[in-house]
Amino acid sequence: MAEEAKAKGNAAFAAGNFNEAVEHFSEAIKLSPTNHVLYSNRSAAYASLHQYDKALEDGQRTVELKPDWSKGYSRLGAAFVGLGRFDDAISAYKKGLDIDPNNDALKSGLADAESASLSRAQSPFGDMFQGPEMWAKLTADPATRTYLQQPDFVRMMQDVQKNPSNLNLYLKDQRVMEALGVLLNVKIRTPSSAAEENVEVPEPQPDRKRPAEAEPVREPEPEAMEVTDEEREARERKAQAQKEKEAGNAAYKKKDFETAIAHYSKAIELDDTDISFLTNRAAVYLETGQVNSIFRCRHDLLAIAFMICRGL
Repeated sequence: MAEEAKAKGNAAFAAGNFNEAVEHFSEAIKLSPTNHVLYSNRSAAYASLHQYDKALEDGQRTVELKPDWSKGYSRLGAAFVGLGRFDDAISAYKKGLDIDPNNDALKSGLADAESASLSRAQSPFGDMFQGPEMWAKLTADPATRTYLQQPDFVRMMQDVQKNPSNLNLYLKDQRVMEALGVLLNVKIRTPSSAAEENVEVPEPQPDRKRPAEAEPVREPEPEAMEVTDEEREARERKAQAQKEKEAGNAAYKKKDFETAIAHYSKAIELDDTDISFLTNRAAVYLETGQVNSIFRCRHDLLAIAFMICRGL
């Protein structure tokens, strides 16, 4: 009976019916509670459902029942990776390799865990993608919940979870952009919600007078107050920053993105209080796929969040 339930679980797992697989493996475990393979299989099914806490429990039970079975440590390592506990995952994979030094699955898992650990340390986006919280947020949102049924989307998010710098590879996929918005807790507008909308670099619009509006009589202006050297210098820097922004806008329209970035960066150096300089530069980075440049500056990350809030 336990073998029959196990076979049904394996078939359901192979078909991608992971909830059904869990049910069959659980039934088999009731009939054979000391069978380490059953816990291992159910751990894999839970991990496929992103229920990493349960996957970890079954992985731990697997190695308790059969501590000399290397595959149990592979299950344990995968659950730890899903929980964002990379140091624990590295330890688990190494224990498995002590038992079976030539196991390719353990070697691959160890390399992925080490890469993910390093990536999280280097990337300001790292924590956002780690642990079950990411999957919980994506499951809670009605839009991204449907994407979790699409294997290619799940693979992309798993890759980003392992190495957040790989986000750069998937930003042209509107599902990933929506997921990024969900994880940032902001609403992002994608082609599906604004298909006909063309976004351009914003430029200041001149004030327009109504046709019937008469020119007001000018009142005598009060004498200008004295301006300190510091105030005068600040005004000059702001004015120069605006000129740099205008030059950047002009270069952007010509698709000369490197020049545009240079002008926007200069504007930021002159006046770091105007967020439009940051959003314009971040827009160029996104358009040209230079996401790693954004990662290096938290101000640009905030600018992107600002852009997403505005639906850019």
